[in-house]
Amino acid sequence: MAEPRRVFSATGITKVYHMGDVEVHALRGVDLELYAAEFTVLLGPSGSGKSTLLNILGGLDRVTSGEVTYEGRDLSRASERDLTNYRRHYVGFVFQFYNLIPSLTARENVSVVTEIALDPMRPEDALELVGLGDRMDHFPSQLSGGQQQRVAIARAIAKRPAVLLCDEPTGALDSETGIVVLEALMRVNRQMGTTTAIITHNADIASIADRVIYLSDGHIVRTEQNRDKKEPRDLHW
Repeated sequence: MAEPRRVFSATGITKVYHMGDVEVHALRGVDLELYAAEFTVLLGPSGSGKSTLLNILGGLDRVTSGEVTYEGRDLSRASERDLTNYRRHYVGFVFQFYNLIPSLTARENVSVVTEIALDPMRPEDALELVGLGDRMDHFPSQLSGGQQQRVAIARAIAKRPAVLLCDEPTGALDSETGIVVLEALMRVNRQMGTTTAIITHNADIASIADRVIYLSDGHIVRTEQNRDKKEPRDLHW
């Protein structure tokens, strides 16, 4: 069986934020690898460094020291222009809050991304993939929280990103709605082969991942392969 292709490699990365005279060490020497088409959960309590790590992988933030590469490209030393191109063409982001434009329909919110992508999906196809084919012409105010989050996922995947990075995508949702959102993310991962990383503090969500990376106090404390991977519909929280 062929070895999976390594997409991300991080070696000894640290991140220190300066707040006045105070230094906050968000990451303390993290080594990490993520692989093509992998569905990974980064699990840890608030303040463990999860969001900082995700932002560095997504080119939204820079390391203080160490090295992080994407497909062999050194993100830690990339120019601002290169990071902008990287985010625009290779990475899709899903956040806890949906950040939809209220005056645009679901279809139009997705079109905002497809108009600047190199090889976009049709907005209609992206919305179909997340189960919203019948709500394309609804405005955010006419959609539930879970439906708005699925529009945000459709917007993220419409540019066919190689990587999908999700920061607490079910954090603002009840469990039943969250499961529908997780099913949409898993469908994208399986059908598009998108390398997917989800950060969460919810240990139940970890059971749907191929691999779980546990963080605490800026360190990766252990990594586990899921031998008994669950489907989202089997979760209870």
